[in-house]
Amino acid sequence: MVPPVDHGRGTIMTEPERRTDGAGDSTGETGIDEAMIERLVRAFYARVRNDDLIGPVFAAHIVDWEPHLAQICAFWSSVTLKSGRYSGRPMAKHLPLPVDARHFDRWLALFEETARDLCPPAAAARFTAHAKTIAESLELGIATRNGRLLMRGERFWRGSDG
Repeated sequence: MVPPVDHGRGTIMTEPERRTDGAGDSTGETGIDEAMIERLVRAFYARVRNDDLIGPVFAAHIVDWEPHLAQICAFWSSVTLKSGRYSGRPMAKHLPLPVDARHFDRWLALFEETARDLCPPAAAARFTAHAKTIAESLELGIATRNGRLLMRGERFWRGSDG
C-alpha cells in the first residue's frame, strides 16, 4: 500500500486518489476521456501506417497492431489522465530505431493534425503539448544513443548511416 501524501492542499490523498484528482482536472478542462484517447490513437496510427516516411519504420517493428494500440492507449491515458494504466519503458523501445528529426517532425505533424481533426481545441492543445515533450525526449535519447549530445534547440540528423 502506498502511503498518503500531503500536497499542501489541506488534504492528504492516497496514490489512487491523486490519479483520480489529476484525471478529473484534465477531463473537466479538456473533455479528454478514455474514449477520446482511443479514437485519437486509432485515427493517428491509421495515418501513420499510410505515411511514406514513418509508415515503413512502424511496419518494420510492429507485426500485431491491436496489442500495440492498446499499449499506446494505456500510455496516453497515463500521460493525460494520470490513470497509471501504462507501465513500460518507451525510451528503451525507441532507442534502436533508425529515426531522426525528420521522423519526429512528421510524427508530430500527423499527431497534431489528427488531434485537431478529432478533438475539441482544449483537448487537442493538451495532447499536442504532451506529444511535443515526448518527441523531444525521444529524439534526445536517440541522439545520445548515437553518440550526439544535443544542446538546447539542436536537432538530431542522421548522415548516410540512417
